[in-house]
Amino acid sequence: LVSPESSISVSAHNAVVGLAKAPGSTGLWDKFSFGLDPSALQERLFVSEENVDGFLGTAFCPSPCSQSALESQPLIEVLDVTEDRIQIRVE
Repeated sequence: LVSPESSISVSAHNAVVGLAKAPGSTGLWDKFSFGLDPSALQERLFVSEENVDGFLGTAFCPSPCSQSALESQPLIEVLDVTEDRIQIRVE
């Protein structure tokens, strides 16, 4: 993380923490952890095609699935992600 580019904004009902990667760091962030105490952190995933596929895969088939059940699952593609919305196509 790069300290000068990171930021914090707090209001009565919301808090936003902006994080910036160090110049040598590459690739997308998959997840982050947060909490009041390091021993009780909660994990959250960033919205990405892989994370959406994984989440929906466990939602549609929570226990180990047969090959035919996996093949019948919908194809899910993340088309666009902005601050206001996420666009997903399901086939």
